[in-house]
Amino acid sequence: MNQESSHATPQLCSMRNREFDQFSALIYDEVGIKMPPAKKTMLEARLQKRLKALGMHSFQEYSDFIFSQAGREQEIIHLIDVVTTNKTDFFREPQHFDFLVREAIPAMRQIRGAGESPLNPFRIWSAGCSTGEEPYTMAMVLSDYAAANHGFKFSILASDICTKVLQTATAGVYGEDRTDTISLSMKKKYLLRSKDHSKGLVRISPDLRATVTFKRVNFMEDQLGISEKQDVIFCRNVVIYFDKPTQSALMNKFHRQLVPGGYLFIGHSETLNGLGVPFTQVSNTVYRKD
Repeated sequence: MNQESSHATPQLCSMRNREFDQFSALIYDEVGIKMPPAKKTMLEARLQKRLKALGMHSFQEYSDFIFSQAGREQEIIHLIDVVTTNKTDFFREPQHFDFLVREAIPAMRQIRGAGESPLNPFRIWSAGCSTGEEPYTMAMVLSDYAAANHGFKFSILASDICTKVLQTATAGVYGEDRTDTISLSMKKKYLLRSKDHSKGLVRISPDLRATVTFKRVNFMEDQLGISEKQDVIFCRNVVIYFDKPTQSALMNKFHRQLVPGGYLFIGHSETLNGLGVPFTQVSNTVYRKD
């Protein structure tokens, strides 16, 4: 017998259905994400990393911890991090950014009138920003627009529930292969290449990073923790993970968070049909607050 076998790492036992039901109910209550039984294998695989990090050897042990007061305070944020899906790109669904500068911004400026003030900038929220590609795309587009339209000021809020992706977004460092969808002119203005070219990394310029404020926001909270009304909200490819009642509740929160006449952009596979929210569709997956 191999002498090392007695010192082998104990194997984690499988997640029982009862434990999965407990975790899925907790995840739904905390962040509104539905975890059907088909997701059990995925959840088990992702949570095994947390068990190893905590030195635990069973999902029952993890369940006992996360439902304790200490677990609720210390671990719930990590549980949410492992179950959230983060997929994004620079200039994803580019027609939205075309509509933003061609239609939405001019319309909102007309509502405001001629007297724009730096104290009341154009406010746009990337809700569900993941690793930051969407808000930095906004920043590039709005910076170009500001350069061509004297007096235009803007402020970008970017939020996510996952702390790990917010750390990546705040750093603003990406592999060069992630930037293929950015035009050459924008790359020259807004990206900095690593001095060590072999790393293949770029960083968003400090001036552009300064236009974006990152914040952890849980869509399940009643007030969302955001005091300022927004002119535009992007929430794309996020609500597909929610059931209809949760979608409806969130869209009504977005409606309250928008100024009169403000715009909501959602993902290409999403719709507001049947959710009972007072928006008017003005373009493909673009809605205006009534």
